[in-house]
Amino acid sequence: MNLPLQIEELLQLARDAGNEILKIYNTEFEVEQKQDNSPLTAADLAAHKLIVSTLSRLTPGIPVLSEESAEIPFDTRHQWQRYWLIDPLDGTREFVKRNGEFTVNIALIEGHEPTLGVVYAPVLDKLYYGIRGEGAWKQVGRQAAEKIQVVNRRRQPTVVAGSRSHAGDSLVRFLDNLGDHDLVSMGSSLKLCLVAEGKADLYPRLGLTSEWDTAAAQAVVEAAGGRVTTLDLKPLRYNTKDSLLNPHFFVFGDASVNWASYLT
Repeated sequence: MNLPLQIEELLQLARDAGNEILKIYNTEFEVEQKQDNSPLTAADLAAHKLIVSTLSRLTPGIPVLSEESAEIPFDTRHQWQRYWLIDPLDGTREFVKRNGEFTVNIALIEGHEPTLGVVYAPVLDKLYYGIRGEGAWKQVGRQAAEKIQVVNRRRQPTVVAGSRSHAGDSLVRFLDNLGDHDLVSMGSSLKLCLVAEGKADLYPRLGLTSEWDTAAAQAVVEAAGGRVTTLDLKPLRYNTKDSLLNPHFFVFGDASVNWASYLT
């Protein structure tokens, strides 16, 4: 694909935003509550400011939609054919718990689909990125980036990625129907990345998320050969409606399995 900037610039931006987050992570930070009762910290805002200002400078012709600037009306954004979608700090609850399982998410959306995505976990110093048509990679620290791909044949027992902070009754029922499985709990968009790198077969999300939570990691999963779909197995799409909430979804590598059959 025709990248709007050098991929190295985008990877460095994710790292720089992660460094801004770590400056606050290592202090006695305060936690505010947003209108939806989700937490907000100075780290969210510092990363947001850095990413938006840098992308606006590097790609001035491409709009930016961030979790912390989500008030842009649909009448405006529905006209966008190409835009940046970012979550400056995905997994603020994990940030507050200080378990390290939070990420910086930066995605490029084109025609309602994520075509480029970067996910960076600053505490873990893990970087995932995917480019449509080119592949997906994982880099740990300053080691060389390694190409990753999904497992395209379901394991037995099935390895399932699940939410650290958002497990619910519907997931419990789904797992009961699924049968023999190993559950790996993880925070933030790292769950999707577990599927992308072949460490999990499936991530069923049967609770609310927003579009900025998933876009970057969806690009990584799909570039790694996997799929992110609604519960009726249609591709998860972006910027198609007024609400920025996602429907429930599946993330998986083995497309021969009817994962929706375990919902009944």
